Amino acid sequence: MPWLSILMGVSVLGALGVTLVRNDKLAKQFTLGVSLVVLALAIAMAVGFNPNGDKFQFVEKYVWIRSFGVHYAVGVDGIALVLILLSVVLVPIVVLASWHDAEAGKRSVRTYFSLLLVLEAMMIGVFAATDVFLFYVFFEAMLIPMYFMIGSYGGAQRSYAAVKFLLYSLFGGLLMLVAVIALYSIADKHTFMFSDLIGTIQDVNTQKWLFLGFFIAFAIKAPLWPFHTWLPDAAAQAPAGAAVLLVGVLDKVGTYGMLRFCLELFPDAAKYFTPLVITLSVIGIVYGAIVAIGQTDMKRLIAYTSVSHFGFIAMGVFAMTTNAGAGATLYMVNHGFSTGALFLIAGFLIHRRGSQYIADYGGVQKVAPVLAGTFLVAGLSSLSLPGLSTFVSEFMVLVGTYQRYLVPAIIATTGVVLAAIYVLWMYQRTMNGPTAESVKKLPDLSVREKWVIAPLLALLLVFGFYPKPLLDMIHPAVKSTLTTVQVSDPAAVVPVAKEAQ
Repeated sequence: MPWLSILMGVSVLGALGVTLVRNDKLAKQFTLGVSLVVLALAIAMAVGFNPNGDKFQFVEKYVWIRSFGVHYAVGVDGIALVLILLSVVLVPIVVLASWHDAEAGKRSVRTYFSLLLVLEAMMIGVFAATDVFLFYVFFEAMLIPMYFMIGSYGGAQRSYAAVKFLLYSLFGGLLMLVAVIALYSIADKHTFMFSDLIGTIQDVNTQKWLFLGFFIAFAIKAPLWPFHTWLPDAAAQAPAGAAVLLVGVLDKVGTYGMLRFCLELFPDAAKYFTPLVITLSVIGIVYGAIVAIGQTDMKRLIAYTSVSHFGFIAMGVFAMTTNAGAGATLYMVNHGFSTGALFLIAGFLIHRRGSQYIADYGGVQKVAPVLAGTFLVAGLSSLSLPGLSTFVSEFMVLVGTYQRYLVPAIIATTGVVLAAIYVLWMYQRTMNGPTAESVKKLPDLSVREKWVIAPLLALLLVFGFYPKPLLDMIHPAVKSTLTTVQVSDPAAVVPVAKEAQ
């Protein structure tokens, strides 16, 4: 059964159907229904996945452009599967959260929800593509719906933020396109199939140049410091639902690409550039956290926390140990749930008060205790409190990195301390203290909003105590990647006591 094509097809047909609906309320209900159908189909597909079976499963391959050896080829391993599941879980939540977000936009409500479904198809496609050229097509195509969602439905500076997002992404995509064409020409295999291109570039210097073309594109997408400057503007100006998908899913394409393409296609170059990438990651962890502490805009603060978190993910990818790689992949999923919850709750708060500035709040806990409580749980997940899923992934990254890179792992742990500062200080300023006059009549979460946030908090708790289902899918794929790169975990050093004299 062509599961992956069906998932994308249902989303695309749903997007077309939304445009034909004349009533805005019916368009929203139709979009929610389609997204739930896609979620159900994805879960059914995941049930049939065998972690110990073939590396890529649910494979489809059809000739697309015969003269260039381009194929419509899709398939998933454990890494791609968990990221697709992340995407299809977030979309219906975003649809429900965005019920009224599009009403003040420059374009129609139906257009907004149609763009959401198109974006869902693109997100599934980019993680499922096993043809490098097809991956590039999805990589670029998903910029279009996000550009219009930010530019047409965002805040006061939405046009500037949308153009900046698009230009940065297009620049990275152009570099990757050059590298894709060079890879195709140098490999001389007359194919873009990922599995056929592995091991074809033997010259180390050539690998280095091709690696840089892919890596810079992925570093911009992630975003990894110092390629991050577009993210705070885009996240701050995007509507809350779009910000969730932007930071929760689209940015993961960057770290996914590093793990999938940079390591497996260019293993020697990846090893050569690892010290540089680890250094950038550690700087990003500390820099993102410090800058987040000083933010006065709530959504920009959350965006900078993501810069710090993506530093952890990139560090885990390039540490090249099983624990770090599995932790980085799990972090991609957990970060999507955690940051998604933060953006949505912040969006609910901003919608009520009409301001993104932290100074305009205070004492919200007294008038909206449920909102404050959910905000606290989401914030604690961002600082990786034990018992919440982000702790598991962050701990695995640090332990896996410590196995090979002692000093970077130690420095990176300061990010944990800094995270506690920016999260708890933001909570203290907005939710505690004297109740500000402007928030005394703020309503608490509605039934719809509770349905939006409850699944995310539940997933953070469930995977905090029982991450095994995800790790069982992730571990074999990570081990396969490390085998391709020809690295193994460092041997454990066990101290031996001296014999008594």
